[in-house]
Amino acid sequence: MTKSEAIIEEGKKYLAGNYNPLPFVTASGSGVWIYDADDKEYLDMLSCYSANNFGNCNDDLVNALMEQIRKLAISPRCFWNDKLVEFAKKITGFCGMDRILVKNTGAEAVESAILIARKFGYEHKEGGVEEGRAEIITCIDNFHGRTLGPRSMSTTYQYRHLFGPLGQGFSWVPFGDSSALVKAINKNTVAFFVEPILGEGGIIVPPDGYLREVETICRQHNILLVVDEIQTGFGRTGYDFAYQYENVRPDLLKVKPDLLIVAKALGGGILGISGVLGRDDVMSVIKPGDDGSTLGGNPLACAVAIEAIEILEREGLSEKARNLGDYFISRLKEIESPLIKEVRGRGLMIGIELVKEAGGARQFCEQLGHEGVLCYYTHEHVLRLSPPLTIKKIHLDWCLEKIRKVLRRP
Repeated sequence: MTKSEAIIEEGKKYLAGNYNPLPFVTASGSGVWIYDADDKEYLDMLSCYSANNFGNCNDDLVNALMEQIRKLAISPRCFWNDKLVEFAKKITGFCGMDRILVKNTGAEAVESAILIARKFGYEHKEGGVEEGRAEIITCIDNFHGRTLGPRSMSTTYQYRHLFGPLGQGFSWVPFGDSSALVKAINKNTVAFFVEPILGEGGIIVPPDGYLREVETICRQHNILLVVDEIQTGFGRTGYDFAYQYENVRPDLLKVKPDLLIVAKALGGGILGISGVLGRDDVMSVIKPGDDGSTLGGNPLACAVAIEAIEILEREGLSEKARNLGDYFISRLKEIESPLIKEVRGRGLMIGIELVKEAGGARQFCEQLGHEGVLCYYTHEHVLRLSPPLTIKKIHLDWCLEKIRKVLRRP
């Protein structure tokens, strides 16, 4: 029995069954590479669901961590903290927002965004919202997390079945359909929550102009546009944030969310940190005691997040992801295989949808693992490819050959 096999057997014995991992054990990593417990090398084509945009164990991020951990790792929010304030100034400037409410995970940040949106609606929506009736519109096949609020927003059967009673006050419209949003809005609607690209929903890219259309609709009906960039943010789709794809044309009005939810890559693949950013008037509805987090905004995570933003800017990783993504997607589309239904994505957030007759994407993720490529699947039939933004063309070309080999018909 190999070391990896022994670890898997112990994991099956002691871990709760909330995951069904592929039979590979990650033990260490460097850059775009991951090594298992038996020192076998794999190309990282998942980046921990986009949390690892800067590569495994990035030296600059590790140095930022070590420098801060020798000073102060955590600090209660009943005191001011120098690193938290430095981070808040950095992230709000980077995002073009006024304030941030800092949390630890994406799901936590979504929970806070729900609170902010509801309270803002009660206090500021013209015509008023009936107390206890605030409604948030989301998209079918969304994924905003698995805590109670995001779970209640979900349309995925597994996330809802036998976990009730779930939270109330949510309704759903098809993703990419702005006309459906108009029809769904009522007097108690306070916000529209949307991912710029559906991640867990299958790497679904909306029609051009969709986010601009829904922003206009939100403005007309005095509801908040809340953009969830947990998976898509910090360069992943070829822009600092995926919604900025809509802002390329200078002759059109630029999209700007009322609330922006960030997480994953913000922690540089080192620590968890997340937040909700927004305009001053929206964020000001949250008063002392309305929300909080013991570890949210801890100086250790803030130090890493500051360095992560600086790396993104310094190394031009958003533009790099855009250029490499265009190349990789075009090459993937050249693969001739009866198993492939569609290749889609933006930047280095890419999905290969397989035909149903292929029998699901999981088996091909396992085959790719045995070929030295670690990736995962979503929505049953979609191979998800999201490598570190530090990847090089030579790595992508090598990966293409492995994908071509695995997806050819036996």
